[in-house]
Amino acid sequence: MNPFTRRQILQRAACGFGALALHDIARAAANPLAARIPGMVPRAKRIIFLFMQGGPSQMDLFDPKRFIERKHGQKIDSPLRKEVTQVGTEQFLALKAMAPVRPRGQSGMMISDLMPHLATVADDLCLMRGVNADNPQHAGATLQFHTGTFAEVRPSMGAWVSYGLGTENANLPGFVSIMGGTAFGGAREYGSAFLPAIHQGTRLAVPLDSKTLPIENLRNVSENDAVQRQRMDFMARMNKRLVGDLGGDAAMEGMIQNMELAARMQLTTPEIVDISKESKATLDLYGVGGKDTNTFGRACLLARRLSEAGVRFVQVSIGGWDHHGDIRGNLPKLCAQTDQPVAALLKDLKSRGLLDDTLVLWSGEFGRTPWSQDLSGKSPIDKHGREHQPESFCAWMAGGGVKPGLTYGDTDDMGYRVIHGKIHIHDLHATMLHLLGIDHLKLTAPHLGRDYRLTDVYGEVVKEILA
Repeated sequence: MNPFTRRQILQRAACGFGALALHDIARAAANPLAARIPGMVPRAKRIIFLFMQGGPSQMDLFDPKRFIERKHGQKIDSPLRKEVTQVGTEQFLALKAMAPVRPRGQSGMMISDLMPHLATVADDLCLMRGVNADNPQHAGATLQFHTGTFAEVRPSMGAWVSYGLGTENANLPGFVSIMGGTAFGGAREYGSAFLPAIHQGTRLAVPLDSKTLPIENLRNVSENDAVQRQRMDFMARMNKRLVGDLGGDAAMEGMIQNMELAARMQLTTPEIVDISKESKATLDLYGVGGKDTNTFGRACLLARRLSEAGVRFVQVSIGGWDHHGDIRGNLPKLCAQTDQPVAALLKDLKSRGLLDDTLVLWSGEFGRTPWSQDLSGKSPIDKHGREHQPESFCAWMAGGGVKPGLTYGDTDDMGYRVIHGKIHIHDLHATMLHLLGIDHLKLTAPHLGRDYRLTDVYGEVVKEILA
């Protein structure tokens, strides 16, 4: 005869479920980078953010305007408020695209001749032509894109993702920034602010030869791994004793966790960042060894290897897109450095079956005006540049649950105001988290007496671009 009633069996089983949940909570507390299950079904497991710092010109690359083409070199009416002035734009001369921008692929997506490699993967892209930000200056706009605000010290996107999901590889951080910390954003581009320090991005340089280390002190200088482990265990015991004496110290606990992670990284990271074992075909695909593409090609290849190894958020940054002058001469140079590596990254991810659950984002902090800028006041129009434009600019995403081959959003005839499909930075952040299976309203952290989140008190998921 069964000694338990059905009610008693259910009661005891329910307690067991609670114990399992408590075990997961305790494990997460012990290891803040432990992989966590998102609250919703995710379309993407990881993000690669390609940051084009300086403000790529959307009119030259993705969103040409016939009105501006017809008016090239002629004075046009200023769309700015009367109290707004811009240096070097007193005449407001229309400036046409620097190269033809043509329909590509079956989708007909508009992409410049300056990006012939990206044009070959047009049908994998989701182009957003109505992105909008709030700050017209590089520093503020860069910080808003990375942290959601330009006025306060807040955690970066990658830190929030690491905080929410952890890492898929216990020997690697949840967030890696390759060539991060640009001139206008600094360490705040990959900082964790008031989140636990373990979620701050690990900054990698791009090794151009075998003697250059991507991370300082990456190699283990001990005689053997056993000696290194003894030293780490001794330091851990001393640090934990200190934390106990202090009655708990978040900074010290974060330091201990980072030192433990660093020790584990010494065992695995050197192999992951060593691209010499990649096939010649792969190296050639990314442009490794090429005159223009070597550095950024290596960076994008590293991004693929790190993502494949389990890093949740990988950011690759490149500056130089701030073309106030001679955009006709300077824009092609940046496109030559980035076009082939970016397209190679998408092709490589797709060939490995990774693009479906990897969200790739390409963007600058803002765009550039359709009218020309002449800081000297006397240069011919062929030597003019463009001013900053946060009112509207282009960004694209690929993989990870967005509609491929979609062009979403549009601007007015001048290419200045968004007339359809506006996506604010907060909306972009909310959508990215949604694709990772995270409700942006629920990913919060307590600070200064209230809960904070990446999107602050704003943000709507852009459902129109979801596959």
